Amino acid sequence: MDHYDSQQTNDYMQPEEDWDRDLLLDPAWEKQQRKTFTAWCNSHLRKAGTQIENIEEDFRDGLKLMLLLEVISGERLAKPERGKMRVHKISNVNKALDFIASKGVKLVSIGAEEIVDGNVKMTLGMIWTIILRFAIQDISVEETSAKEGLLLWCQRKTAPYKNVNIQNFHISWKDGLGFCALIHRHRPELIDYGKLRKDDPLTNLNTAFDVAEKYLDIPKMLDAEDIVGTARPDEKAIMTYVSSFYHAFSGAQKAETAANRICKVLAVNQENEQLMEDYEKLASDLLEWIRRTVPWLENRTPENTMQAMQQKLEDFRDYRRLHKPPKVQEKCQLEINFNTLQTKLRLSNRPAFMPSEGKMVSDINNAWGGLEQAEKGYEEWQLNEIRRLERLDHLAEKFRQKASIHEAWTDGKEAMLQQKDYEIATLSEIKALLKKHEAFESDLAAHQDRVEQIAAIAQELNELDYYNSPSVNARCQKICDQWDNLGALTQKRREALERTEKLLETIDQLYLEYAKRAAPFNNWMEGAMEDLQDTFIVHTIEEIQGLTTAHEQFKATLPDADKERQAILGIHNEVTKIVQTYHVNMAGTNPYTTITPQEINGKWDHVRQLVPRRDQALMEEHTRQQQNERLRKQFAAQANVIGPWIQTKMEEIGRISIEMHGTLEDQLNHLRQYEKSIVNYKPKIDQLEGDHQQIQEALIFDNKHTNYTMEHIRVGWEQLLTTIARTINEVENQILTRDAKGISQEQMNEFRASFNHFDRDHSGTLGPEEFKACLISLGYDIGNDPQKKTGMMDTDDFRACLISMGYNMGEAEFARIMSIVDPNRIGVVTFQAFIDFMSRETADTDTADQVMASFKILAGDKNYITLDELRRELPPDQAEYCIARMAPYTGPDAVPGALDYMSFSTALYGESDL
Repeated sequence: MDHYDSQQTNDYMQPEEDWDRDLLLDPAWEKQQRKTFTAWCNSHLRKAGTQIENIEEDFRDGLKLMLLLEVISGERLAKPERGKMRVHKISNVNKALDFIASKGVKLVSIGAEEIVDGNVKMTLGMIWTIILRFAIQDISVEETSAKEGLLLWCQRKTAPYKNVNIQNFHISWKDGLGFCALIHRHRPELIDYGKLRKDDPLTNLNTAFDVAEKYLDIPKMLDAEDIVGTARPDEKAIMTYVSSFYHAFSGAQKAETAANRICKVLAVNQENEQLMEDYEKLASDLLEWIRRTVPWLENRTPENTMQAMQQKLEDFRDYRRLHKPPKVQEKCQLEINFNTLQTKLRLSNRPAFMPSEGKMVSDINNAWGGLEQAEKGYEEWQLNEIRRLERLDHLAEKFRQKASIHEAWTDGKEAMLQQKDYEIATLSEIKALLKKHEAFESDLAAHQDRVEQIAAIAQELNELDYYNSPSVNARCQKICDQWDNLGALTQKRREALERTEKLLETIDQLYLEYAKRAAPFNNWMEGAMEDLQDTFIVHTIEEIQGLTTAHEQFKATLPDADKERQAILGIHNEVTKIVQTYHVNMAGTNPYTTITPQEINGKWDHVRQLVPRRDQALMEEHTRQQQNERLRKQFAAQANVIGPWIQTKMEEIGRISIEMHGTLEDQLNHLRQYEKSIVNYKPKIDQLEGDHQQIQEALIFDNKHTNYTMEHIRVGWEQLLTTIARTINEVENQILTRDAKGISQEQMNEFRASFNHFDRDHSGTLGPEEFKACLISLGYDIGNDPQKKTGMMDTDDFRACLISMGYNMGEAEFARIMSIVDPNRIGVVTFQAFIDFMSRETADTDTADQVMASFKILAGDKNYITLDELRRELPPDQAEYCIARMAPYTGPDAVPGALDYMSFSTALYGESDL
């Protein structure tokens, strides 16, 4: 940098240090600086009625230099010396340099003697320092200042012009289009920009210089020929001339700043409104789906067959696998969107969002709870219905078998009991008929139990609401009526036989003995055949083992039964031997029984055939129960691992959300790693679902190897996914709050430590009293009046002291705070709401007054604004947004089409209605 440049210049001129050192060594650059700096000085001196001709000569006595500083600063300098001696000139120049130094500019190597001696280099350096301090340094554009701010201003203003690319203050201006673009951007009526050509720089430069001098009161500081003829125009000269444009258009700059502020506020409002619309639609869709689904889950219309009921169960499985999971994700996303929207509204100083009636997060949670309650009841009902239908099928088959056996036994019995054969029978025949009737009565009594069983089964089918109960009842009634008739006929025949008993004396004892022993043996065989063919249903391996043990015990009785069969057959053989020996006319039949040896042998052979079949059925059922036990253990082995894993993850997520290890970003990264590990665990859940489906298909209803059901695992998994998503969202909102409010990590740690200290149940929320104690621990006064720091403790200060010691607090102030941190009045304060409140108290956010002031600038200090002004200063979409929502202005100074920007500004912040 030139040795005459000031320290102030060094702060923002460092990048040009190398080429600036040789700047004034180039005669072309020196010429440009002389002309530019002279014109710049004259543009200010003419306000005092004077000017300079030679920049190094006319400032030598210090008088015009002091006058120049008074004009550009608006301040009075010390009284100048009017003498003509060198000492008087040095004194005047020193007064000027001292004034420059008092403005914060540190002059380096620039002395009064060099200026008095007419040193061109020092004089130009001094003027450049003055230009930097009073014309360029105070330029500020979007947090950039001085040279960078001026360059950014030029780039912003010329951005719409495709053939202009401002990157510096030298060669970017050689074609003259940059100057023309600046003029056209602010005063388009002064230049016909479309007729300018990039290959005609002299015309472009002269056009810009002439228009600026004539219409903008900017003197001609540059020569077009010098700029075009120099490879690299002098940067200081260009910056000086461009700064004049900046100051000329400073009023337009203020309007642009005001427009930017309004655009920013409107953009936030539009984004929030879109988020509100998205929430309403998503909530409506989810509630509509719940409304359609709950009646289906509450439908308890029973089916008549197992096949139809199993189809219902399959439909329910499709609902759990395919239809519900996306809705779980939608519900979680709805809560995340709601929390994000509320956070953005708080950060932008907007009122909290209140969804439409019936669409609050709590309403959706209640509806969802009703859905899950109906879902749980529906599944339990399905399983109970399957058990009922299974039981009904078993009972119906058992009823049919017993009824068929009984009907086969009773077939012909009524006709037999109604015979009159005893009227023509001999005495021996009568005695035989009597004994035969006694045997029949024994048989009848033996069948009484079967009839009672048939009636009991029919009664149970009625109680279980069997769909074909009318047919069962009709058949059962027919059997009972027939049984009553058999009893009456039996009694009637006995009475007839007893009347003739005295006439009959002879009876064949062997036939009688045969009949008495054959009847119970026959009943035993029929019972055995019935038991061997009886269907069975078991659910555990212990039950099938019990049936197998009973069957083995039955097989152990077969040798004794065979001995009894041989004995009965021996009686019959004895009768046959006697008949053959004594030629007794017995008509070839046993008068006491209808049971023949052939029947006994046939039934015995049938029993022997049924035994291995029963063995095979029991063995197959045993194998099936072993497979079911394997499925139980397989499911239990996974469930006993997955269940504790889910609980552990829930606890770890809870610890991460309340611990203070590292920054919020560290916690967020840690949570996202947990989320990734949880998502990667999903295949194990799916595998467990597959095992659970096999168990349900096998109709297994209990599992002693685990306390976890698939429903427990599903609910835990859904809660885990929801918790990790909600926790990540809370940390993201904390980061958003911290960055937006400028909270340091130390403050965040202090807030978290205080919050955790009073969150004694580690629930992640504070009750009102806990929250009050937490605020006090952070030094926040909750009295009704502000604390007065006077060094003395008056009545109010003493009350505040009592508050800090846990005594009575100002209820009005605390109620105000609670309305901020708990707008929904649920009675607890979350950490996010706590952070929002602590940051909000000192936050510097846009207010309605600031927006109102910005609109007033755009309106030219009027109390209203017009359509044309809005469309000229704001982007089209945001201008139309304002026009659609601004009420007509009705003040006494109103004009046609005037709009009320004041009520609109207050409505943006919830102070009135849009």
